[in-house]
Amino acid sequence: KKADCMNVSFITDPELKESITLSVMHQLPLWFSPPEDIDYKAKTHRNYPFFAVLDQGQPVAFAAVKIHNPYTADIYNIGVLEPYHHQGLGHQLMQAILDWCAKENFVFLTVKTLDESADYPPYDGTRAFYRKEGFLPLEVFPTFWDEGNPCLFLARTVK
Repeated sequence: KKADCMNVSFITDPELKESITLSVMHQLPLWFSPPEDIDYKAKTHRNYPFFAVLDQGQPVAFAAVKIHNPYTADIYNIGVLEPYHHQGLGHQLMQAILDWCAKENFVFLTVKTLDESADYPPYDGTRAFYRKEGFLPLEVFPTFWDEGNPCLFLARTVK
């Protein structure tokens, strides 16, 4: 599986956004659960700017972007199937999002993820990925999701 042969696509079809989300998220149980949360997010993604990567027609990665205001876009949700980790696919996805944000004149790109104080190893790589992509931590919100899942809020400039 060579990530450099795969392209990031901007998806506009709401049903395709939902089906890609469901396909990828259900294959990433260490990062996404429970099923009703996955279903809710898949429906929410129908209305958000959405990027996806397909490998021979099968979805292997996606990102949904939430627009907060004219200056700030947020990576509302992102997922890359485990066999495709560490192949540059996440970076390609992030670059496509940043290019789109620049074209749309956003200044900031934010993301929320699980803070390291939760001590859940699958997210160590997630936080390392965001750091590598230029995101810096802004604040930890201990109860944003719930007490067992402290939220780390990160941001970077678009350009």
